[in-house]
This record gives sequence, structure tokens and C-alpha cells, in this order.
Amino acid sequence: MSYREAEEEKMELVEQTQNQENPIQENSSTKGGLKTLPFIIVNEAFEKVASYGIQPNLILYLMNEYHYSIATGVTILSMWSASSNFLAIFGAFLSDSYLGRFRVIALGSIASFLGIVQLCLTAMFPQMKPKPCDLSLNVCDSATPAQFLFLLSSLGLMSIGAGCIRPCSIAFGADQLPQKDDPAKNEETLQTYFNFYYATIGISTLLALTVIVYIQDHLGWKVGFAVPAMLMFLSALFFFLGNSFYIKVKASTSLFTGFAKVFVAAWRNRRLDLALAPHTINSDGVYYYSKDLEPVAPSNNLRFLNKACIIRDPVEDLKPDGSPAKLWELCTVSQVETLKSLIRVIPIWSTGFMIYMTLSQNSIPVLQAKTMNRHITTNFEIPAGSFALFTITTLTIWVAFYDRVIVPILAKYTGKPNGISATIRMGIGLLLSCIAMAVAGIVERIRRRNSVEENFSISALWLVPQFCLIGLAEAFNAIGQIEFYYRQLPKSMSSVAVAFFTLGTAFSGLLGGLIISVVDKVTKSGDSKESWVSRNPNLGHYDYYYWFLTFLSVVNFFYFVICCWCYGPCGEEENARASDDVGEVNEGMLENS
Repeated sequence: MSYREAEEEKMELVEQTQNQENPIQENSSTKGGLKTLPFIIVNEAFEKVASYGIQPNLILYLMNEYHYSIATGVTILSMWSASSNFLAIFGAFLSDSYLGRFRVIALGSIASFLGIVQLCLTAMFPQMKPKPCDLSLNVCDSATPAQFLFLLSSLGLMSIGAGCIRPCSIAFGADQLPQKDDPAKNEETLQTYFNFYYATIGISTLLALTVIVYIQDHLGWKVGFAVPAMLMFLSALFFFLGNSFYIKVKASTSLFTGFAKVFVAAWRNRRLDLALAPHTINSDGVYYYSKDLEPVAPSNNLRFLNKACIIRDPVEDLKPDGSPAKLWELCTVSQVETLKSLIRVIPIWSTGFMIYMTLSQNSIPVLQAKTMNRHITTNFEIPAGSFALFTITTLTIWVAFYDRVIVPILAKYTGKPNGISATIRMGIGLLLSCIAMAVAGIVERIRRRNSVEENFSISALWLVPQFCLIGLAEAFNAIGQIEFYYRQLPKSMSSVAVAFFTLGTAFSGLLGGLIISVVDKVTKSGDSKESWVSRNPNLGHYDYYYWFLTFLSVVNFFYFVICCWCYGPCGEEENARASDDVGEVNEGMLENS
């Protein structure tokens, strides 16, 4: 599990447990409690092992068994990743607004199991995939439309499963925790659950990148896909076994619905003249605001949205109890300002597309590693799909070291609780991603020269520096983005920050698929029509591709600088939430990354 995903879920959990003090529940005094947590944690852990274990080597399966080019294979995997993240937004919305978390997780468990079973069937039955290549004629059949559709449907079902399980699992576990009158005891219980949850998920990720990948490399695709299918079956089974013990919180109104109301109300009131509205609250109360909040006028930023909270006629617009007569024509000032704060951070959020696109370049290193010497001893070699472990290890060690050692030193000299500002952390992460891609290009240059000119395979450990730099880049940028959103957005919008990250990752997947497809088409040359991203690393020029990503990353860094300048001072002291709350978030993650 990446630091980013873990931090997102932590934020969502904190926000939900703070805002659901008295949820409407389908429960009795005998339901919930610690006895339900093993069912939930096992469900998530087995799903992680199954899905994460399939991902690293899947590019090899698509190229060797379906005869796709690397560009097509990476595009398919990028679309799969993007759809999983887009569906996570839908899954969160579905659980919050309509079905509740239990039903959504149940739906996701079944969908994931069916998807992995379908993928397993493609390996077991030759009719499900193209015939093997005829090496004598150098001819490879393409997948038929039916075979391609069957493959896509398996990936689609797994995307639905991931989109339903991942945004709901940790919050569903928090729903089961008993709420006592002692807030300190509740926080202690929540932290214990969180620690155990992420310790389990971390172990699951390591098992996926080692054991499952090793099985695929040495026992073949049939066993390599059958094991994740069995694990997913156990994941669903364990979840349903705890059905009678769960507390099931009913769905409520989603925050996204409130955003939609502001846009609709502003549009319907578009003919109102803002010049007639005062800039401060007067005795007549021109602006509509929540009764439990101090009356304030909306800001002048994005003023067209202010029309959503103007009371045109108190008799027609308000009910006797003071609530809006038409919910989609009048919103509170706080609703408008909440949406404005979200819109303002969008440019800085968009700078994350490029970094996470470069950080997700996992398929090409797998192909590089296959052509390199991966032996640690004469009898053991590192699986090509397991090099991502260096990213996870570097990330975990650095985050712990940064929190325990670097931050106290920086805080002493800067006077800031977190050492340096969130935007500086984000910028450092972007610069490190540029360096990571440049190093990757240099390493590939060396690998290709030795392989093509000298017929010598260099050690795959040459790939380790770029994976370590990727881990550092993600650690800096992820922490920086989390802190930035946590400080600049209202506290009620913590879950929106989670959605922001998920959407950013989804757009990164789409961007990655688009870029590699364009590069493949534009760079094809010669009689063999080999592109930079040829399926044969020795015929292609992966080094050129990495340097192209380096150039885009540098451009993205300067775009980030411009966005920060336009955003202006973050006003961390004025807009920050309690710094100890942020510290708890970071500390919890550092202990369990």
C-alpha cells in the first residue's frame, strides 16, 4: 500500500468519526465491537494481496499471451488503474448516499472475485486467448473481439470491486467501534484499530509483491492467477461470515450533493445583480447562513457563486422555521465558501497528475528487469515484478526518519510545527520525480549499450536508485498535498481531499496511457517500425522515453511554481486547523506506512 493511499484513508476515517457522533444505525447492543474487526480486516487484506499480486506482472501476460505491444499493454493497464480510481469515487458516493457501506463492500467483494476468476479462466483455457505465436513464420494472432471483451470484462469487474471495497473498508471498521462517554478512550480505541489495520495491510502488500509475483514467475499463470482467486474467495467469505455481527450505518446526504446545489442555485439566480447585495451582513439578512454559525458575508473570490446564497424575497425563499423553501435555489454562505475553497486548490491539485503518472511507470521497469541479471545468489533471482519493494521500503524508512529526526530540527529553526510548509514539500517531491526519471534514462542508456553493443547483461540492481527516488518523491509530495488540503479546506471536507487524491490518480492513469500511445505512434521508424517503447527493450529506446518524461516533469514543476504564486500565501497560521490534529494524522501514518 502506498503512503498516499494510507494517508487518504486516515483522513477520511478521522473526518467520518468526528462527524458521525450519533449515526442512524441498524444495530442492537449486541452488535459491533472488536469481534467484527477480524472479518473486515481479513476482507481488505486478502483483497490487497489478490489485486496487488496481479498488477506487477500483468504487462508480461498481455504481451506474451495476448501479443499486445508495450504501448497497448500499458494503455490497457493505465485505463484499468484509472477506472478503479474513478469507481472509488462512485463507490464512496454510493455508500454515503444510497446503499450504505456494508452493501457496497459486499458488492465489491463479489465483483472482485468474479473478475479474478475470469482472468484465471483466460490462463486455463486456450480458447480464451490468442493462439501461441508461430515462431517459424514470426506470426502472432491478435485477440478476437470476444477474447478482448472477456479480458476487459475481467479487469472491469476487478475495478468495480476495488472501487467499492477500498473507500469503504476502513470507515466500516470504524463504525463497529463502541462509542463511549470518554473521548480519550474512544480515540485510543480508534488509534489501536488504525495501527492494526495498516500493519495488516502493509504485510499484505509485501506478500503480494513477493510471494504472488514469485509464484507467477516460477509456477506459471494458471497457478499465479488461481492463488489470488482463492484469496479473493476467502476475502468475500470472511466478510459475509460476520454479517450478523455488524453495525450497519444507514446512508445519508453526500457532500457532493451540496456542491451540486450551489452550482444549480447560482445558475438559477444568474440574473441577480451582485452590485445590489451588500458586502456585509445587514439587519435584513440579505445572505442566507446557518443558524449555528456566526453571520458573515461571502468572500469576493469567485463572486458569481455568491448568487446561490442571496435571499431575494424572505417570504418566498424561506419557510416559517427559517429553512429554504426550495433547496436547489438557496444555499448557505458556508456551503458557498466551502465550494470556493475547493475550486481554489484545483490548479495546485492538477500539478499532481504528472508526478503520479511518472511514479506509476511500473510496466517498463519490469521489461527492463527481465533483460538484466537479477541473481542475488546462484540459485535465487529477484522476480522482475518485485522491484517496487524498494520504493515501499525507501518510502517507509524515510517517512519515519523525516518525522522523528528531520521535522524536530527544522521546526526548531523555522518555528513551524511541521518544519517546512506544505507547498515546499510538494515542490521537493516534484523535483525528486524529475531526478528519478533522469536517473532512469541514464540507467537505461547504460543497460542498452551493454546489452546491444557488448551482449552483456548488467545487474538489475542498477534499477534500485530510481525506485528509491520514486519512493522519496511520493513521500514528500503525498505528505505535502495532504497537509495542504488539510489546512486550506474546511474540516468538513476531509473526505473531499480523499476524493481529490483518487481523482488525481485516475487522471494520471489516463494521462499515462495517452502519452505512451502518442509516443509509440510518433516515434515509429525504420523498416521494422520499432518505436521508443518497443516490446523489445533492445530495439526500442526506453531511455528517450524516460528523458521525455523528465522534460514534462520539469515543465510541470514550473507550472506548480506559477500555481503557488497565483494562489498566494497559504495563510497557514490563520487557516490551519489545530496543528496537533495534523501531527496525529502524520504520526499515525508514519507508524504504519
